[in-house]
Amino acid sequence: MAKQFNQGDITNDFFNPLIDYPTEFLALPGPRAPKRPCNLTNEEKKQAVRNVLRYVPKEHHSLLAKEFAAELEKYGHIYAYRFCPDFWIQAPELWGITARSKTCGAIILMILNNLDPKVAQFPRELVTYGGNGQVFSNWLQFRLVLRYLEDMANDQTLVLYSGHPLGVFPSSPSAPRMTITNGMMIPNYSTKELYNKFFAMGVTQYGQMTAGSFCYIGPQGIVHGTTITVMNAGRRYLGVESLAGKVFVTSGLGGMSGAQPKAGTIAGCIAVIAEINEDALRKRLEQKWLDEYTKDLDKLIEKIKLYRGMKIVVSIGYLGNVVDLWERLAAEDELLVELGSDQTSLHNPYLGGYYPAGLTFEESNVMMTANPAEFERQVQSSLRRQIGAIDKLAARGMYFWDYGNAFLVECQRAGVPMLKEGAKDDKTFRYPSYMQDIMGDIFSMGFGPFRWVCTSNKDECLKKSDEIAVKVFDELLKTDAPEPVKQQYRDNRKWISEADKHQLVVGTKVGNQFNSKHHDFVYRSRHAPSIQARILYSDQAGRVALALAFNAAVKSKEIDARSIFIIQPFPSNRVIVMMMSFQAPVVISRDHHDVSGTDSPFRETSNITDGSAFTADMAVQNVIGDACRGATWVSIHNGGGVGWGDVINGGFGMYLDGSESAEHKARSMLAWDVSNGVTRRAWAGNSNAIEAINRTMANSNGLKVTMPNIADDKLIDSLY
Repeated sequence: MAKQFNQGDITNDFFNPLIDYPTEFLALPGPRAPKRPCNLTNEEKKQAVRNVLRYVPKEHHSLLAKEFAAELEKYGHIYAYRFCPDFWIQAPELWGITARSKTCGAIILMILNNLDPKVAQFPRELVTYGGNGQVFSNWLQFRLVLRYLEDMANDQTLVLYSGHPLGVFPSSPSAPRMTITNGMMIPNYSTKELYNKFFAMGVTQYGQMTAGSFCYIGPQGIVHGTTITVMNAGRRYLGVESLAGKVFVTSGLGGMSGAQPKAGTIAGCIAVIAEINEDALRKRLEQKWLDEYTKDLDKLIEKIKLYRGMKIVVSIGYLGNVVDLWERLAAEDELLVELGSDQTSLHNPYLGGYYPAGLTFEESNVMMTANPAEFERQVQSSLRRQIGAIDKLAARGMYFWDYGNAFLVECQRAGVPMLKEGAKDDKTFRYPSYMQDIMGDIFSMGFGPFRWVCTSNKDECLKKSDEIAVKVFDELLKTDAPEPVKQQYRDNRKWISEADKHQLVVGTKVGNQFNSKHHDFVYRSRHAPSIQARILYSDQAGRVALALAFNAAVKSKEIDARSIFIIQPFPSNRVIVMMMSFQAPVVISRDHHDVSGTDSPFRETSNITDGSAFTADMAVQNVIGDACRGATWVSIHNGGGVGWGDVINGGFGMYLDGSESAEHKARSMLAWDVSNGVTRRAWAGNSNAIEAINRTMANSNGLKVTMPNIADDKLIDSLY
């Protein structure tokens, strides 16, 4: 739709008069979330309608009660579609957001980017990625949150309960501007069945990892970690530094999995990715994250053989079911695949996260709610077929690893014996987790996904930040850090120096127009804005150094944004062209997929073997500590990555505006944000973490942690 983003359309009064239903916009083509399960009694359905009506003045209850009840029956959830803006949401430059506090304006910018259709999976259902990772539960919450943020001061905090804005509370400038919880349940009631019920009632939501904390930056957010994983899989399993001519087969081109073709290209292999959803595949093709695709398995096999022989680096999409792909590869006389994994959203296997073989995409979307028992049977049958084909290829020399998406867990639940022979727990499977084999040691050294967003939306600002990051790593390489740490520094220096040429930015690409409530004219930027975001992996020393360097660059105007504006004062017809300079703050955050933020026994903490992998103290303490040490906003979620009820994870956002206060907060908070997890991993006995925290203590005044005395295995074995 041609209409441009207009902040007033979202934050102005939408009840007096009641805004029109966006029928035309909702009818536009584009991906839509499947119907959600609605296992509610009639009394619970009544309560669900009552719950949403709490946002609505009573004079509109009679009309909207019927509207909301109809939505609940049709979609399994009340999204309050009437209050969905009738245009695609885009994130403007920070100075285009008329918030009282620019700190709160930065949060608005991040929210809008998470709902940009180039970023979000199902933007009209407020789903950013993962099939059901919500930004808000309904559009009334979205509008109310933006209104609160627009009017807030820097001594107030907005509190969100699973998308619901509880209110704005007096706090202090040093407190977070926003605290977010998603999906938090009493432990005995934290089940997927009850989640479906309470989501349908509108009282909880699944925020995934970075959707519910507004820190998702598109598939770039995971491409670096995926690249590292693929490269290290080649080193560990194939014994090679170059992946030229090697074939990596996987599935998924959605929100997170969409990083795989780009990561395969950067890693230098032939990446073959199956995707059943044509919209998702075409999005990655249009964004040039995927090189080519085919629907024909015969042609796909021909392509693999051709590119393999010529050692061409390429990513190929297969528009079809991954089970058919695996079975066809297993039937070939020649072993055509060296590396294999899977990134379907199996944290959500029966509601759109996995599509069984033998059904079309559309047939699955109908069956999953119309006949859930049969759909579950078909999913589990399909999983058995998939792992059967993988087993055949693995027996012939292919190396397969679990990508922490609950694939092996769901195969086990489908009746396939998946535990490794001699396993001492119920999470050591016969195929390794990428965390146990590859990323676990990297996390234990304190390395993890450090992200930043240039709020100017200027690509020149992002390029300048890349240059600053290279300089930071050059300085880190001069330190006396151990060689394994320096290897990570070198890998990440190479990554960031080449990041721009890989065209990793995904987001708004069209010019925006905004009505300023403070002036009697409309201004339009001639620059086409886009959320300019970047990610790299670094340890505590690197993250602090990067944040301080960015903050200093904002202060000195080394990162400075200038725009040409065409101004036409009303009612005059004369046109004024102006060059205006704006401060260009930087927002830093991270993926929750990190050393400290997430307790996830089948992924992030799967390599913790002291029995504590199923506890969640670390993630909870992480958020408490970040809030106390200066984070601009904090979040903690039940669920994320591997599913709701299977993980607790926490995240943060921090606004760097060049001030001394921002510098102090960055030093304090980032030190805790990393050391918390390194210390926990050291206590669990990880040698890399023990070295890392000892080195950190030597360089940090006031840091004293409890170190483990490791018992001799022979002594313990003699006891039982």
